[in-house]
Amino acid sequence: MRKRPGRRLPAICLFSAVLLLAAVCFSVWRSYHSLTVTTYRFPTDKAEGPVRLAVMSDLHEHVFGQDNAPLVEAVAEQRPDLILLCGDMLNAYSASSQNSTELVGALSKIAPVYYAWGNHELDYLAAGTSPLEEELVSAGATVLDRAWCDLDIHGTPLRLGGLYDYAFALDDRNSCDPDRMDPEVCRFLTDFQDTERFTLMLSHRPDSFALGEAARTWSIDLVLSGHAHGGQVVLPVLGGVFGGDLGLFSPYLHGMCRKDGLTMAVTSGLGSQRERLPRFHNPPEIMVIDLTPES
Repeated sequence: MRKRPGRRLPAICLFSAVLLLAAVCFSVWRSYHSLTVTTYRFPTDKAEGPVRLAVMSDLHEHVFGQDNAPLVEAVAEQRPDLILLCGDMLNAYSASSQNSTELVGALSKIAPVYYAWGNHELDYLAAGTSPLEEELVSAGATVLDRAWCDLDIHGTPLRLGGLYDYAFALDDRNSCDPDRMDPEVCRFLTDFQDTERFTLMLSHRPDSFALGEAARTWSIDLVLSGHAHGGQVVLPVLGGVFGGDLGLFSPYLHGMCRKDGLTMAVTSGLGSQRERLPRFHNPPEIMVIDLTPES
């Protein structure tokens, strides 16, 4: 005697629910363990020769394998000229900076390492847990905050800077009026852009340049950011969901983004802190950017 189709429906629904749950769990696991490398090409008439940048952010004390060896190996395979860390490599509540300094020490054997503050580093410093800047410098990093250095890589002149602060005034329209801005930030940005070199700015929060008048005010060739973890939860077609001050489904959460003539390269980062929602459909990323001469 045949079973009526309606009797199979509960079993099919249960099986489908189990498959869906397994897929969700796998996607969450992959979002913390499956390292990816995303490569972008950035042609510029200021490049005399190719320059390869390895950009990372938001590790949040996550450890890949034994002592981050898979992460270090993946970076080494890219053969970068510079390694740029855009903040939140540790947590505000970290007991020490050991994981971060050991990683910097390993990365510094591959290429020069430059480190800019994220909000977690600033909170860590405010807590007085350890002298973080001195520890990072001893490990082999150059720390940049309201500071820059001029470099020449394969004949290409670069100006590399770091700025955590907002690149605008906290007024009713986020203006860049010098009379309203923090005078030190305004002076730093004014001096930073006064060069013929290719200008790179490490700025942890994409909203520091994506909001208000900043993008159309400051002449910077490329801003490198993280902070939003690519939206934390990434949905097919729709993209990253959560952008903090940038709102939901912001276009400035991942990849090469344009705003008022300014280009921002935003990495989805390597981990996350104690979030209400875990990373989903959002594998940890090493962003590689090739600066190349315009043909």
